[in-house]
Amino acid sequence: MPPHAANKEIESEKPAEVQLEDAPFDEKQIERGGDYSGAVKKTSAEEIKLVRKLDIRIMTILWSMYFLNYLDRNAITQARLDNLEKDLGLVGSQYNTAISILFVGYLLMQVPSNMLMSSQKVRPSIFMCSCMMAWAVVSACTALTHNYTGLVLVRFFLGVVEAPYYPGAIYLLSLFYTRKEIATRLSILYSGNIFATSFSGLIAEATYASLGGVHGIAGWKWLFIIEGIVTFTVAIVGMWMLPDFPLTTRWLTPEERQLAHDRIVRDTVGIEASKGARAGFAQAIRDPRLYLFCLMQNMHLSACSFNNFFPTVVGSLGFDRTITLVLTCPPYLVSGLFGIIIGLTSGRFNERTWHITVCMGTALVGFIISCVTMNVAARYVSCFLFASGAYAVNSVVLGWVSATLGQTAEKKAVSLSIVNMVANASYIYTAYLYPKSDGPKYLTAMASNAAFAFMTIACAWAMRVWLQMTNRKLRQESPEEHVYYAY
Repeated sequence: MPPHAANKEIESEKPAEVQLEDAPFDEKQIERGGDYSGAVKKTSAEEIKLVRKLDIRIMTILWSMYFLNYLDRNAITQARLDNLEKDLGLVGSQYNTAISILFVGYLLMQVPSNMLMSSQKVRPSIFMCSCMMAWAVVSACTALTHNYTGLVLVRFFLGVVEAPYYPGAIYLLSLFYTRKEIATRLSILYSGNIFATSFSGLIAEATYASLGGVHGIAGWKWLFIIEGIVTFTVAIVGMWMLPDFPLTTRWLTPEERQLAHDRIVRDTVGIEASKGARAGFAQAIRDPRLYLFCLMQNMHLSACSFNNFFPTVVGSLGFDRTITLVLTCPPYLVSGLFGIIIGLTSGRFNERTWHITVCMGTALVGFIISCVTMNVAARYVSCFLFASGAYAVNSVVLGWVSATLGQTAEKKAVSLSIVNMVANASYIYTAYLYPKSDGPKYLTAMASNAAFAFMTIACAWAMRVWLQMTNRKLRQESPEEHVYYAY
């Protein structure tokens, strides 16, 4: 049966029953956006089993894919420490342009790819893994470049083929996980980015030490070749492990497919009937909350711009290449674990604003320390603060977008891709905040990051007030409604 037919059949069916246990009515819980009707839902054993099965299959492969996505993308930052600029004859801001140009290609493909996935005209498992194979090949081709022009071309096309992965992964998670579950899964997914950045320095140093100069090939070229081969192999495995849609995922039983669909229907605020990808695009761009989320996530990722220059920032501490690459690891390990904790607590308490405030406030302190001192110990501590605080916010913001703008699957897909597209535009201009001439303090970059962190907090509180007003209006218009927007 084709996916569209399956979806039409299911629209007329009632959601699966759930067990209820008596509980007092809590106005504050409703105010935060919970689902309450004088009773609290007790998760059935079947649903617990389903979520566990989803976690094993979905989270394992998506995390691996994202780890390699960032490993391939950021290999250039490690290559810079192995004479990439000298070998390719880069001068002035040409390296910064090579960083920036990737995101031009990246932005072009995000919205079209998610619209294609939500239209159900392609299987996500095939589409996303095919894109992964493509970026593996393009990334490996970096080893064939001999000048600035070749590097810029490879980086542009790497952005094009990498673009569908992250917004597609977020959309896929939103199809299978409820509002309270998704923040944790997004934080686990995002830790793939963080751990990739953490271990990339160690992987690079091991490659340079063991293969540098072998067969006349520079160590940084071997790095791109090896990582490309590994990525292509994982893409093949992903075709088997990734799901498609709740009603069409081949490794779920018919009963599990039905349950996977029904529980997401129950959890969606203001759910509407599907009207197609174009209608979803129109719904998304007509919702004014989308634009505040775009600004919030853009400011957040602008504050995370240090990611593409982290080895350079750590290098300002004055150590040699080997020690610098080793020192890049601990801040990211800590930030990865901290991000998962933030995702868990945000989902557990169904809360976003205070999580964003505390995390970005921590990052703000780290950026300020980097601005005011050259003390080695203090600057290294600041790396832990701004890496942990800034990265932890990502899953909270994107989970908030999914929960607030998910009235239809198509609107959710487009909203997530637009927010991610606008946010990643920040990497085009922030790449120029880190010129070599600004080292070792990089005052302009760190001061800008502090301002970006403050603006992220301001946007979160503006959205909180907006959703509070919306919830009050919903209670006045539909007193029987028990699912409200969370903030």
